[in-house]
Amino acid sequence: MAQAKKTPAKKAPAKKETPTQVEAPKVTFTDETPPMPAKPKWEFKDRLYQLSGDTAPMIHVIQSRHSQNSPLLYFDKEKGYNRELRYATNQQSCFVDEQQGAVTLGRIYFENGNLFVEKENPVLQKFLSLYHPMTLDGRIIENKPEEDAVEEVDMIETELLAMNTAQTMDIDIAEAIMRAEIGSKVIQMSSKELKRDLLVFARRNPYLFLELANDDNVHLRNIGIRATEAGIINLSGDNRTFSYGNTGRKLMTVPFDEHPYSALAAYFKTDEGMEVLNAIEKRL
Repeated sequence: MAQAKKTPAKKAPAKKETPTQVEAPKVTFTDETPPMPAKPKWEFKDRLYQLSGDTAPMIHVIQSRHSQNSPLLYFDKEKGYNRELRYATNQQSCFVDEQQGAVTLGRIYFENGNLFVEKENPVLQKFLSLYHPMTLDGRIIENKPEEDAVEEVDMIETELLAMNTAQTMDIDIAEAIMRAEIGSKVIQMSSKELKRDLLVFARRNPYLFLELANDDNVHLRNIGIRATEAGIINLSGDNRTFSYGNTGRKLMTVPFDEHPYSALAAYFKTDEGMEVLNAIEKRL
């Protein structure tokens, strides 16, 4: 009996290999250059300009344009070069390289040291406020009432603080401050004279007074000077060595090129020096 032929088995289709996808690295671009700060907006307002100094001539004309014999230049940091200046009443800029067409030159003069420029003339205002060499070197000053008021208020408040501090100050600290101001004359002053001069000093120079009042070294230097005057400690003739007055034993050596009493004040802040300071204060 004939055998039926076997149908050959079909081969399984080969698996397709899926290529591995490699993710491209992400690159972040950053701008390392910081943005340029915006220029302050020009404020349109009337402005008063004044000549500095004690003298104010009746009429004073200032240079208003550049010439070969009398340069009038402004160095532009953004552009990197000097730019010629010229005040023209029919132009929108005081820089020659920005002016166009025919120009009508303007005359700039101060009467009794003052020049009032209305807000409708911003070209002249910018010329005087920002670019003119006489303004940049302080010979012309723009009158700014708001800023002057802020400075005056700050000065008055500082003066009041200094006067109140002087009024309630301990006599020893007052002596230390006045010794730093007038030297050894303080030993000849009575307490009332010292208080009076302290208040006068606080009123006339409040910033320096408050600086001295908050300086610990001023008080410590004064203790060292008083101790030397009282013979509790001695300073050698070459200002190099402090020693005890009763025994002559060496207390400390002054570092080279340093003021002896400043060095002594620094020594008083050390552990050993604090014990010496307490002993000296008990004897003063």
